[in-house]
Amino acid sequence: MHLTVTLDLPADPSTATRMLADPGFVHAKVRATGALDQQVDVVNGENGAFTVTTRRSLPTDQIPANLRAFVGSSLHVRQVEAWDTPRPDGERRGTVVVEITGAPVRLTGTMVLAAHGAASTLTYDGDLKAGIPLFAGAVESAAADVIRDALSVEGVVAVRWLEGHGTGGEA
Repeated sequence: MHLTVTLDLPADPSTATRMLADPGFVHAKVRATGALDQQVDVVNGENGAFTVTTRRSLPTDQIPANLRAFVGSSLHVRQVEAWDTPRPDGERRGTVVVEITGAPVRLTGTMVLAAHGAASTLTYDGDLKAGIPLFAGAVESAAADVIRDALSVEGVVAVRWLEGHGTGGEA
């Protein structure tokens, strides 16, 4: 199943990048998704590249009751976002992998952070696959809803974070 989600951020790509690489922001966005527990790791690479790895356990209350038997009482989610160095225009590209262990469900895709006027957009684009025979389509659909909802919550947290920490290069 193909999945595309775009978030509008009220900051230029440089400011948005600083937010995305800030462990405080990453903890806040993971917490806001309803995580029962969480682990965050931000690793800075060469020339401004960075990788954000999160692990979280989520309740399964968003999964349809008839599919909960396949995933248990909680979802264990590992998300890795690997951001490349900025392009001359400030745009950033990267890859994203989201694994829901125990389901098993995996999203692999790309991320693009691009200027949009004085603001920016963050677009996640990828393919979601469930490794459950016979029920893969239903599980993929349910997982896509959970991922869309989580990214929507992360977008709200990002807007609040940028409003509270400054935009336009002041962060």
